[in-house]
Amino acid sequence: MIKKILLGLVLIIAIICVIASFQSDDMNVTRSATTTASPETVFKIVNDFRQWDSWSPWSKLDPKMTKSLEGPPEGVGAIYKWSGNNEVGEGSTTLVESKPNEKVGMKLAFVRPFTGTSDVQFTFTPEGTGTKITWAMQSKKPFIGKIMGMFMDCEKMCGDQFLEGLANLKKVAEAAPKA
Repeated sequence: MIKKILLGLVLIIAIICVIASFQSDDMNVTRSATTTASPETVFKIVNDFRQWDSWSPWSKLDPKMTKSLEGPPEGVGAIYKWSGNNEVGEGSTTLVESKPNEKVGMKLAFVRPFTGTSDVQFTFTPEGTGTKITWAMQSKKPFIGKIMGMFMDCEKMCGDQFLEGLANLKKVAEAAPKA
């Protein structure tokens, strides 16, 4: 009886692994929002890690999270490091591209709960008298990520957090002094 149960478990695990091996290696998440704030105003907020706690959805998940800033306070070379509870994990974000009023590019490096890297971009496109903000992230999924993706929608979970962050960013940008 135990042999049959073990054989059944091995078979289930094998099926999950085979199915996971056919999953995409890529994870892409993109969300957008529109604000009445100018591209310059939104750019200044995203380009400056000192302002991230005012709008980042992850800052609210762990108020006791430790954070540090390295390098310049804003723009290329600025680094934001964090370590918190299991909801926020640990890692760093480095600004690698900064085109005033147009784009902020980042390299996101996770230490826990899983190691990995992602490329992140914020783009600011004039739209009417305001700005369309697009938050995008691309990464490679490790095999364990492919397995997890079979049981939870990681793109939706991350996308929902992006939407929350964009809503917070919109509020902060619209309350900021006009650029």
